[in-house]
Amino acid sequence: METKAAPTNLNTLLTGLWNENPVFVQLLGMCPTLAVTNSVRNALGMGLATAFVLVTSSLLVSMLRKVIPNQIRIAAYVMIIASFVTVADYLIQALSISLSKALGAFIALIVVNCIILGRAEAFASKNTPGLSVMDALGSGLGFTFALFCMGSIREIFGNGTFLGHLVFGTHYQPWIILVLPGGGFFVLGLLLMLVNIVNERVKRRRTVKVGCHV
Repeated sequence: METKAAPTNLNTLLTGLWNENPVFVQLLGMCPTLAVTNSVRNALGMGLATAFVLVTSSLLVSMLRKVIPNQIRIAAYVMIIASFVTVADYLIQALSISLSKALGAFIALIVVNCIILGRAEAFASKNTPGLSVMDALGSGLGFTFALFCMGSIREIFGNGTFLGHLVFGTHYQPWIILVLPGGGFFVLGLLLMLVNIVNERVKRRRTVKVGCHV
């Protein structure tokens, strides 16, 4: 009987970045993904805030995993996550009032983001602080990467700008639909298709290599 190899820090990090990307693979956190990605600035702000809460809450949950009673673990996790969401909200307000207003209620809704509570329950509560931080960092960066991709496409083609700077010149006619709610669904569907194509090609190449060595 083969024993399962223990996860390493690098593998744990890369898993959240691509193989189990919260948006492109697990389809979690769809509310902020569709709502705040009409610009790169908003997308990065939400992504980094979520990553911050992920890392800090996973670290604390892992450190307290043997102290928190099993019967109240979910309530304890929510309290921990809510505390760090409050910190993230105040940090954003201190750094940029305009960004805070643009993200609005979606910062507070990080508390109920399935990504964060899911990683706390599925990973941080069962692993060491070091591995838990790497898992949370991978998922947080994966979420930020997904939002950045969507925000870039929607802002570049929907406004003709990138981080507020003109990309195509003053004569470009923006595709306004991309910055509207419907455009978010269109861009997400396009990116999901591209990710699935890439993953399928990678699987085929691995299958061919394995077949050649048999």
